[in-house]
Amino acid sequence: MHDFDDRSKNSIQQERIDSTMSSIRFGYAGKVLFFMGICLLVGCKDKAPDPKSEAPPEATVLPEVNANVVQVKKPEDFPLASATAYQAGSKLEVTGSVNPDISRTVPVISIASGRVVDLHARIGDLVKKGQLLMEVQSSDVSGAFAAYLKAVNDERLTKVQLDRATLLFDKGATAKSQVEIAQNAEDDAVAARSAAEDQLRVLGVDKNHPSATVKVYAPASGFIIAQNVTNAAAAGVTYSGTSSAFTIADLSHVWIICDVYENDLAQVHLGQAAEIRLNAYPDRVVTGVISDVGAVLDPQIRTAKVRIQVDNPGTLMRVGMFATATLHGKSLQTYASVPSSAVLHLHDRDWVYVPAGGKNFRRVAVQGGEMLPGEMQSIKSGLNVGQQVVANALALQNTVDQ
Repeated sequence: MHDFDDRSKNSIQQERIDSTMSSIRFGYAGKVLFFMGICLLVGCKDKAPDPKSEAPPEATVLPEVNANVVQVKKPEDFPLASATAYQAGSKLEVTGSVNPDISRTVPVISIASGRVVDLHARIGDLVKKGQLLMEVQSSDVSGAFAAYLKAVNDERLTKVQLDRATLLFDKGATAKSQVEIAQNAEDDAVAARSAAEDQLRVLGVDKNHPSATVKVYAPASGFIIAQNVTNAAAAGVTYSGTSSAFTIADLSHVWIICDVYENDLAQVHLGQAAEIRLNAYPDRVVTGVISDVGAVLDPQIRTAKVRIQVDNPGTLMRVGMFATATLHGKSLQTYASVPSSAVLHLHDRDWVYVPAGGKNFRRVAVQGGEMLPGEMQSIKSGLNVGQQVVANALALQNTVDQ
């Protein structure tokens, strides 16, 4: 019994010792962690921030590559040529379109108002003067013919009365005043009949062959450039119809209407010669003369209308065609000229190669002009007289591409 109590007491004491040691170990570990955290916090507060570590990395600058500068191994393989001076009259190129000459344009009008029952011509047709164009059914014809018949009957009656009054006066059976009254009535009747005949003539109706329709004829020869009526459409000069049924234009002489910018108007004057090139026929050149310079500018694009009169044999130019007019001035201008082989046509632009020092050549954009004798070409801008260029630009370009 005493041994059991002793063992129990020893066990309890051993458990207390183990628990105390565990508490001591746990407390020591906690203290170590606590002091380590304090040290870290103190260290963070004492260390100053580094601005270099927060800044972005430095940018690397690469040298710019000029695509227009090329380098070759043997520059002596590409001989040079100097730009020479070339004098020519000043030129101004403007764009425009073909228009009919208004003084040679004639409208076709139906005096009688009514309905179109037949068309004998269409837009684009070439017609002759006096050619039948259309027929119009109109109540104006019947009214005018009825007025004509009444005037004829009235004139016949007044003629009989005048003859009777004259006969009675010759026999002394009536006074002279009765003859004068009958003569006045006869004169009025004759005037009314003449007016009725004129009305039928204006309407286009033959008094000896009356018809329910009015025939409209071409008043001049030319092309029909506008048509405002169709079959069964209304025609005439009243509000119920179209006053101008057709428009006939003589296209043997046309106008080129061009737009000239305000800054270029000083180079334009009346009587100035112009060369016309059509987009449809780029190889053909037609000459004309400026007949009018517009007095009013377009407020939107700041251009004035310039009219060029041009003969049009064979109706080569058609209304609405686009054209380019070259206006020649009197003053001479100096341009540079180089061999035509020195000009490189690339990407719809003209280029030349000029020496850039050492084995380098620089490609320069220029504005090429007209071709000159001796396989030369004028340069309007981009190159000065005396400046050297590569004589064969295509050969240099091929070498660079390889």
